[in-house]
Amino acid sequence: MRIGGLATGMDIDALVEKLMSAERIPLDKMSQDKTTLEWQRDSFRDMNLKLSELDKMMLDMKMSKTYNSKTISSSQEGAVTATGSSSSSNGTYEIAVTQLASSAINVSQEELDIDPNKTLKELGIDIGSEIKFSTYDIEEEKMVEHTVQVTDSDTLNSVLSKFNKEDKNVRAFYDPQSKKVFLETTRTGNYNKDGAEIVFENNSPFVKNLKLTGKEVGGTDAEFHYNGIEMTSKDNSYKLNDITFQFKAVTDGDATLTVTNDVEASFESIMKFVDKYNEVIETLNESQREEKFRDFKPLTDAEKKGMSDKEIELWEERAKSGILKGESAISNGLFSMRQSWYAQVETGGEFTSLTQIGIKTSANYMDGGKLIVDEDALRNALQQNPDDVQKLFSSSKKDESRGLVNRLEDSIKSTMDQIRNRAGNGTDTLENYTLGKRMKDLNNRISSFEDRLTQVETRYWNQFTAMEKAISRMNQQSEQLFSQFGGGM
Repeated sequence: MRIGGLATGMDIDALVEKLMSAERIPLDKMSQDKTTLEWQRDSFRDMNLKLSELDKMMLDMKMSKTYNSKTISSSQEGAVTATGSSSSSNGTYEIAVTQLASSAINVSQEELDIDPNKTLKELGIDIGSEIKFSTYDIEEEKMVEHTVQVTDSDTLNSVLSKFNKEDKNVRAFYDPQSKKVFLETTRTGNYNKDGAEIVFENNSPFVKNLKLTGKEVGGTDAEFHYNGIEMTSKDNSYKLNDITFQFKAVTDGDATLTVTNDVEASFESIMKFVDKYNEVIETLNESQREEKFRDFKPLTDAEKKGMSDKEIELWEERAKSGILKGESAISNGLFSMRQSWYAQVETGGEFTSLTQIGIKTSANYMDGGKLIVDEDALRNALQQNPDDVQKLFSSSKKDESRGLVNRLEDSIKSTMDQIRNRAGNGTDTLENYTLGKRMKDLNNRISSFEDRLTQVETRYWNQFTAMEKAISRMNQQSEQLFSQFGGGM
């Protein structure tokens, strides 16, 4: 039982609080140390996030398309265009399109003024209990028969939807505006050389009663001339020599398509990578250049109570400054990444070093090894010899022929592993990384110290309570004595 100054008139609560404030100083120091470790961990993870973003860009820097991107121009863009791959040969191609590929289509020859959601029985339309038709099967290389079953509960729409459910290369629907049934192939091209693409059995009530009695139209192959040679295609595209031609309309004579290296696309891809690399270097380097303010420790909860939000923000900005300064995982990573650009690469080609294509590291040591690009030199290298630029960057060999990007990737992965060992990631428990082990130790020490503080506070209260009780007894005895002396007079 706590007695708060009834006998002495002292503010025991305030006295105990002041005594405990002194006792809590080591606890506050441990809490500040824990906060510092948490800041370090989060800063390390931010660094790894940056490195991870750069690492993901490595894949594109290994792809042939980054260095051998192609652009294809056409003298008749409205009629024929083309796309190429990195292996497409430069040069010109003459294409004359004389006919586009088309789908086969059959449409009701008369209007059907009906409600397609009513049953066929309600509509008075008899299309039989099953509908048989054939389409060409590419795998079997022949016309294959299909059957659509019809029940009394079927509506026109439900019957037509059955055409679409299986892979029959057919699409069927009723158009309420024209009031007609449309039946068409879902692919272009002439597959059935002997007749229509959608063939029904003779006297089919489906064809007769839905007025699909007109002649099927369409179902044609694309026809074109390539450098004077007559060719066909089932659809409106054709791949030739790693170039895919797209036919949009009949050409006016020959269309000339010219394949060249897309230097600007390759240049932009490399510059995007360089910019990201420099951004990461700036972040890592800045962490080592930041001033460390040793007098600014993490604020305790008690200290924050007397400060505004802005004051807290400015204080913590100083307290976090230089939080990773001197960390070997960062400094060693910077050195390793910078070194990865310097080595010669035995490509067996024209380029063996980065400087030969107009890229070098900054001479200013404060830049931490940022890349500087001579844009004209890089464009010229990509124009004249993109294959050797690719070898310089992306050779995956393990010896002196290993490309610069692969060497950088090795360095980045090593740096990320060191940081991960130091600070873990979002899924790691405290036992799995160095800072986490120290945080766990602090947690245990803080918990033990808090138990000790509880005991100390209890002891103080017990002492003050004992004093209050003793003084209270003395006061009572004094009053009794005073009463007796007063009574004798």
